[in-house]
Amino acid sequence: MRHRWPCTIQAILLAIVLELCAPRGSIAADALARLTPQRLEAVRQAVAALKAQRRPQARSGPFQVYRAAIHLHSAWSHDSRGTLEEIVAAAKATGTRVLMFSEHPSDRYDPCVNGHRGLHDGVLVIPGVEAKGFLAFPTQGLRGLDADSPQAYSDRIRGKGGLVFLSHLEERMDWEIRGLTGVEIYNAHADFKDEKKLAAALRNPLWLMTSIELFRKYPQEAFSAVQDYPADYLRRWDQLCARAPHTGVAANDSHQNVGLVMRLGEGGKVRVEDALGKNLFEAPLVMLPFLQPHIKDKKAGDVLLRLQLDPYENSLRHVGTHLVMRELSEKAVWEALEAGRALVAFDWIADPAGFDFAAVAGSRRYEMGSQPGLQSSLRLHAQAPLAVQWKLLRNGTLQRRSEGRSLDVPVTEPGIYRVEAWLTLAGEEMPWILSNPIYVRAVSASKGSKNLSEDGNCPPKAAKKGR
Repeated sequence: MRHRWPCTIQAILLAIVLELCAPRGSIAADALARLTPQRLEAVRQAVAALKAQRRPQARSGPFQVYRAAIHLHSAWSHDSRGTLEEIVAAAKATGTRVLMFSEHPSDRYDPCVNGHRGLHDGVLVIPGVEAKGFLAFPTQGLRGLDADSPQAYSDRIRGKGGLVFLSHLEERMDWEIRGLTGVEIYNAHADFKDEKKLAAALRNPLWLMTSIELFRKYPQEAFSAVQDYPADYLRRWDQLCARAPHTGVAANDSHQNVGLVMRLGEGGKVRVEDALGKNLFEAPLVMLPFLQPHIKDKKAGDVLLRLQLDPYENSLRHVGTHLVMRELSEKAVWEALEAGRALVAFDWIADPAGFDFAAVAGSRRYEMGSQPGLQSSLRLHAQAPLAVQWKLLRNGTLQRRSEGRSLDVPVTEPGIYRVEAWLTLAGEEMPWILSNPIYVRAVSASKGSKNLSEDGNCPPKAAKKGR
């Protein structure tokens, strides 16, 4: 019997990894080296040290910054069992003020009509769908929006004032869709795709059994061990921004559906389920000796062991899209995403509150997403609550590196400018904040093209109907 135990666990893990984890895209290096007790403890201490080093920064301008989580799945999707109550609780635990759901469509219901919406315990909830390669947030139900091509589908939603983001870029790098609101510039689910060594380790029963305590003791650090710089995503985003403004957002792609549950069965057996409650198989308890300490006072049906690798709280804390808005409302969310007033931050590393990136000319301020004309007094200013390594990019090419809590440079030529803020975490350089661009136009090109509002932002890119 003992000879069969590894094969049995191997079958469990293969089912879990191949059926549930199903990595769907990434621009990542392998994460296995980060999943050691020494490394995870060093990361935890480094995160604590960064928290102690934070220095509050006042942000200029008339806006406030609200943390949003975009691309979420709940029980309205076939591959999640999450309730609104537990997702809102995770949002509050992570300081998330906006939840933008992207449920998988179904013939049985319309998640944009029947799904989650409104203000729930101070958290703004907005329904949407993940369909046809997009994150779509229509202003009405899905009826009548279906189309034969991705372009036509996007056009129908945009034509009625909805938002459309290209999703999972790793699967559609060659797509040319006109009129999009923006694109995912990071997708947490996609960040697992190239983790081949980690996937192999998950197929090793000895490694998984000896690693359970790592996931329990270091849940956030272990979840975020897959984080890598999304180079391919950002390269494609820069190409798209050269053609038209595209708002960059992070995709949490939260499901809370990766894990396993072992329950005490009848007749001295253990029932093994996946995280969605699907029975995988039963095995004699004697084949699973590591469960013996968990049996006391348990009856049939009770949980002996539960391992959830992607709880909503860890998924939401991992990365966020921070929206620069006047107020917490659905209309303000629409305006910010249309205008490009957003930044992406890996919040699990450090709180980005106080980060700012803007163009300034005299008393005039231009927020992210703005299209100011080139002028002699125009400067780019960025600040962060921590000393960081700044990377200033123009048209996707690195222009300048510097270190410190602020960056201030004159603008001498037109271009699409964005910044990245990097931190050293346990000896490893990690991207922390990715700004949206400021589009500095040649004066002749900027005249008469788009009227800037007083705060320096362009009007929405598609606005047949507002929110």
